[in-house]
Amino acid sequence: MVLGLLFSAQVECAIPAGYYDSTDGLMKEALKTGMYNKIKGHTEITYAALWTAFQTTDKRADGKVWDIYSNSTNYTFGTNQCGNYSYEGDCYNREHSFPKSWFGGEITPMYTDLFHLYPSDGKVNGYRSNYPFGNVSNVSYSSNNGYSLLGTSTESGSSLTVFEPADELKGDMARTYFYMVTRYENLVASWKTNLNTEMLGGNAYPAFSNWAITVLLEWSRLDPVSDKERARNDAIYTNFQHNRNPYIDFPMLAEYVWGDSITYAFHPSKYTAVPVIKTEASLFTAWSEQGKIHVRTMVGKTIEILDVTGKCIVRTMANQTESSFHTRKGKFVMIRIENQVQKIVL
Repeated sequence: MVLGLLFSAQVECAIPAGYYDSTDGLMKEALKTGMYNKIKGHTEITYAALWTAFQTTDKRADGKVWDIYSNSTNYTFGTNQCGNYSYEGDCYNREHSFPKSWFGGEITPMYTDLFHLYPSDGKVNGYRSNYPFGNVSNVSYSSNNGYSLLGTSTESGSSLTVFEPADELKGDMARTYFYMVTRYENLVASWKTNLNTEMLGGNAYPAFSNWAITVLLEWSRLDPVSDKERARNDAIYTNFQHNRNPYIDFPMLAEYVWGDSITYAFHPSKYTAVPVIKTEASLFTAWSEQGKIHVRTMVGKTIEILDVTGKCIVRTMANQTESSFHTRKGKFVMIRIENQVQKIVL
């Protein structure tokens, strides 16, 4: 099974002047707390108002609903709201990407916080249920075109059922989760937690289980902030909640809080995002078959094979249109050519 993603263009965010000045010079845990103090106390909207908000925050270029879990739907806002659903493509509903059962159910403001609520195909959302996110190693269900997966993973050290969103949305979901444990730093320690099976750590910092931090940082690195995320961030700030997701405004912020930059002070006024060029056309096709990975691309392109952590384990130049590589047993690998990546489930 092959899942593809395209990196999105880096554009200037509409961050209000001085918005993050209070976080200047902070590091690690203190930085997360500083961000909490900045974005807490947002304007709450009602659960019913989400339907209308989605028309601003999650509209595709063609005016249809931007479905977070299915890439085969063409829903019209309002007309195709759930109700009941029987199959993928039946209707869309309001998905708590950070499951509401983790924070106790219909408790505001979490229950209606737009930063983790997205329109989603009802059937696929039902399969997702309240399972944690993770990288699926053994697939039990996939949505149309293999866009979203459900199955087992051993990333936590135990075998557990996880839901895996599409590669092109993994960074979106990681930054959603970074936001949630930051915005609700005062509450997150009491939310649903089991270090072996859950994503939350039962504390204010780091707030996540170690395995969840690994997965979310991996997803954030492999799927940079997109134009869609920036527009959504601005829309939520301007039209609805009047707070922002700092992990969208500063794509490497998670590294300062949990990742490889925790020993460095964060300076928002000096932060410079590294541009990523959007490529519309697919540069290559890759698939797994009979113990080999096959990559079809133009001669002269540099092919990179990455492990689950994003580490490059093979780098070679294509000297023919189709190249083959023997595989070792594992969950999956990533194939990267220039700024495009495909995930190969082995």
